[in-house]
Order: sequence, then C-alpha cells, then structure tokens
Amino acid sequence: MKKIFVLLALGAMFFALCVPVWAQQTGKVFRIGFLDRSTSGSAVYMDAFRQEMSNLGWIEGKNIAIESRFAEGKTDRLPELAAELIRSKVDLIVTTGRAPALAAKSVTTAIPIVMMAFPDPVGEGLIATLARPGGNVTGFSGLSYELNTKRLEILKDTIPKLARVAILQQAGSNQQTPTLKESKSAAVALKLKLEEIEAEAGPKGLESALRTAKQKQVGAIMIGGGRVFLADRKRIVELAGKYSLPAIYPQKAFVDEGGLMSYGPDYLDIYRGAAVYVDKILKGAKPADLPVQQATKFEFLINLKAAKQIALTIPVRVLERANQVIK
Repeated sequence: MKKIFVLLALGAMFFALCVPVWAQQTGKVFRIGFLDRSTSGSAVYMDAFRQEMSNLGWIEGKNIAIESRFAEGKTDRLPELAAELIRSKVDLIVTTGRAPALAAKSVTTAIPIVMMAFPDPVGEGLIATLARPGGNVTGFSGLSYELNTKRLEILKDTIPKLARVAILQQAGSNQQTPTLKESKSAAVALKLKLEEIEAEAGPKGLESALRTAKQKQVGAIMIGGGRVFLADRKRIVELAGKYSLPAIYPQKAFVDEGGLMSYGPDYLDIYRGAAVYVDKILKGAKPADLPVQQATKFEFLINLKAAKQIALTIPVRVLERANQVIK
C-alpha cells in the first residue's frame, strides 16, 4: 500500500510539473491581442492577468506574446485597432468593456474573443446565452445595471436626507443608456431625483461636469463605469473633494487615489479569470462551449480620510457593511 501511495504521489507531481511545459512542447508562440479604451485604465489590472498566465505556464517571450492596442479614449478607433490585431495574426483577443468587445466582434467571427465586463452580452446579441454562448465570444459579463442600483442604495444609507444625485457619464457615448434607465427606476424607488451629467474627456471637461453637479445642488455623485473615467480617476477624485461632493465610484482604484467610496466587482479577480479562459482556449477549447460567467466577488470600500475632508459622517451601519475601511 505504501508503494502504491508513493507511485500515486509521484504521478501527481509529474503531471503538475508537466502542465507549464505543455505550451513549450507545442513549439509555437501564441499571440494574444489585448484591446481596450486606454492604457492607464488597463495598467492597473494587467499585472494580475500576466501573473495568472505565468502561473498557468504561459510566459511572455517564451510561449506567448501580447499585442496591445489602446484607443486612448477615442472609441471610434476601436474597430480599426481590432482590425490591426487581426492583421498581426493574433490567435485570440482579450477585451475590456462593451465597445472593445463589439469592435473585435465586428471584424472577426473566427478568432476567439475573451471579453471582460460587458454589461449585457445576451441582450446585445454578442452571445446566444450565458450557458452556451455559441460563436467566438466568451468570458465575463458585467452587472452594471444591478450595481448602480446598489450604489444608489449605499448613498441613500450614507446620507439619509439625500434627495438629488448626479450620475456622471462619458459625453457622446450611448453605452450607458440601459444603465441609466435602470438607475432612474432605482432612483424613483429610493425617492431620489437623478441628474444626468455628461463629461467631456480631459481636465476641462471633468471640471465643467463637476461644477455643473455642484450648481444643480446635488447631494452626491455616482461615477459611471467608463474606462476613460478610470484613466482620469485621480483628477475626478480631486474635483469631488474640491466641490465637497460625496461620491461613490465603480472600482477600488478610485478609492486608492483618495476617493470616498467604491462598490463593484473585484476586477483583479476578473482579470485572473480571463487568463484561465485564455489558457483553456489556447489548449484547444472552443469559446462556444465555455459558459460566460458573471462576477462573484464584490468590494465595498470606504475612505474615512475623504469623508473627513468634506465633513461627512458615515453611519456605523454603513461602515459595518464595508469590506475595507481606510482610516
């Protein structure tokens, strides 16, 4: 029995050691395309993707190469950039958000696409169903509509007398329309008036948007989930403090820059999950057969330093719900 146990243990060890070597034995360097709106927005999470790929045996320069294309806020360039990736003969494309995924899908129905944070891929026809996506797209769908409802609830619990909330959206983008519709319904249920404010990209556009929010006498602001906003997170946080506006953000990265509160998916976990999908596809799995997942890990962060800056007292019952409170 001891000999059998030893043989089984050695066999398991041998298998584990062989997994990272598998890709090298194929003799091919796989090319992974990465398509996103902005460099700054992606840099926060790409290390997690690369680390997970490394854990799975995929090393840049040895068996994979990553080709990145960023629109730097110019959404209309995304189809052109997706076509560039196709011409560079990538084996797979990874996208973040709605617009990059749609751009990639518009130029190929054959090359696998691993999407992240797409709000409603079934409703927009990107996939057939979550369980059986069909076609060449799989990955992670977002929960933008439901999450904005949760963020409004948090604002209401934090500021009980809150009556008016501004939702900041990217100017000229229609991607937030379904989200806005759901947010308005949630606002009505919470007896809140929702003010839609569009923000042009860049320092002047953001300054104008936050100034407008202050002029409309809103009691708090909710920041949309656009990648451009993520890239400009430091400036947005500064302006929220300047105008003494309590703000809730869609991602932890805003609180890392000094923002008041954030509620949203654990994006590091999603990027690591995307690496798992990439690993499976490069080893032969078909996107059509890989179920699309929704985020399962969420983070609620509160920054008491930011609260003190705008003289806001956060109720104990709200603090108790936070995953992390920064003092």
